[in-house]
Amino acid sequence: MSINEIIILATIGIFAGLIAGGLGVGGGIILVPALVYFFKLSQHEAQGTSLGVLLFPVMALAVLNYYKSGYVNFKYVFIIIIAFIVGSYLGSLASINMQTATLKKIFGVLMLIAGIKMILGK
Repeated sequence: MSINEIIILATIGIFAGLIAGGLGVGGGIILVPALVYFFKLSQHEAQGTSLGVLLFPVMALAVLNYYKSGYVNFKYVFIIIIAFIVGSYLGSLASINMQTATLKKIFGVLMLIAGIKMILGK
């Protein structure tokens, strides 16, 4: 791995962490497109790598900061975690069996819809 690759990866990681920790959105919104376009990973590789990055230790400090400020509802967290485990397992099974082009389009449409709704909605 070259020093340029390390610098780009670190920059992507810092930006994704800032977005995830600051806005509460999945860092995958930054990580997946960046890995596809800067490193030419397939959509599947980018999504798998993004999920690997977002494991518990990475988010622990962000959650701790929100918790200290009284902004974490652990009752909701527990229920969502259980559902998230099921959903992420089923989603990964569906995703790995999709064509890359289809997966990219679904990802892009989801980001577009979310962005438009946030810009135009209340």
